Amino acid sequence: MAALLFLLLLLSTLSSPCSSSASSDSLSMDSSLSVENTDALLTSSGGVFSAGFFPVGDNAYVFSIWFSSEALCGSNCTVVWMANRDQPVNGKGSKLSLLKSGNLVLTDAGPITAWSTNTVSRSSAKLYLHDNGNLGLYDMEGEVLWQSFDFPTDTLLPEQPLFKDMQLVSSTSKTNYSSMNKT
Repeated sequence: MAALLFLLLLLSTLSSPCSSSASSDSLSMDSSLSVENTDALLTSSGGVFSAGFFPVGDNAYVFSIWFSSEALCGSNCTVVWMANRDQPVNGKGSKLSLLKSGNLVLTDAGPITAWSTNTVSRSSAKLYLHDNGNLGLYDMEGEVLWQSFDFPTDTLLPEQPLFKDMQLVSSTSKTNYSSMNKT
């Protein structure tokens, strides 16, 4: 029995995604996801949502969350959140990095900061993608430093609160994900 348990533990360790090129539900401090590595995704533990670089045009990408059941959907995924919808990044050299400072930063080729959580953590921080679609940045004590649910784009998910100071802003069109201008 102990040998069987050890074998199962060993197999689960070998098949678990440990590198940034494999799918995982979290990103540790001093790690990054690259736009050039199409396998570099965060996938919630139950496989409901994925997060990664989503193509929005020729050589233009946004860091997004979408339904995982559509993993091979190409540009037809149901995107539920976008970090940099109004400032897409280049398909070469861009990356999402969790810095040692606790700040989650999306850099364009150059490197130019396209988007950031503007967070600081005195302890270790970790980014998680949850099965409810929330992308959360937490300190070592489990306190929320930042979460995507506090910054909705054009979609409200079932467990996502909407408070009076928050707003949903439509995409310009079905193929143009940038924010619709208010007139």
